Amino acid sequence: MKASRLRLLLNIWPPFLFSGIHVTHVADDFSHARVELRQRWYNRNYVKTHFGGSLFAMTDPFWMIMVLRRMGPDYLVWDQAGEIQFLKPGKGTVVAEFRLEEALLDEIRAAAAGGEKVLRWFEVDVRNTAGEVVARVRKQIYVRRKRDRPEA
Repeated sequence: MKASRLRLLLNIWPPFLFSGIHVTHVADDFSHARVELRQRWYNRNYVKTHFGGSLFAMTDPFWMIMVLRRMGPDYLVWDQAGEIQFLKPGKGTVVAEFRLEEALLDEIRAAAAGGEKVLRWFEVDVRNTAGEVVARVRKQIYVRRKRDRPEA
């Protein structure tokens, strides 16, 4: 699937659409993505800041999708774990930007070359319009080379 089509589908995907999450960019080579969350009456919590679940959701699929697309069809890629740290009340529009460097992918390929599973943590900051970090999200991604199927 092309990056532009993925961006369109994510923007109409109900968990994003009904949370106010908007994917503004996915690079053609899946090396970069940008997501924003605008505060609305329906996505704020009791104390009128961003609902924490929405902050986590806006970051949830991107590392896995980007690694999967960049590693290619010879690898299995899954989300293994995730965590979020709330650092400052989130108000207004918040943004998360994901950047995936080829050197890191080369490290993962080398570690998985013998068929071993590789668990790698990826981190992204969610920032407000002033550039302040509102939340830090970490996702652990599982990567393994696919095993060759025996001949029948």
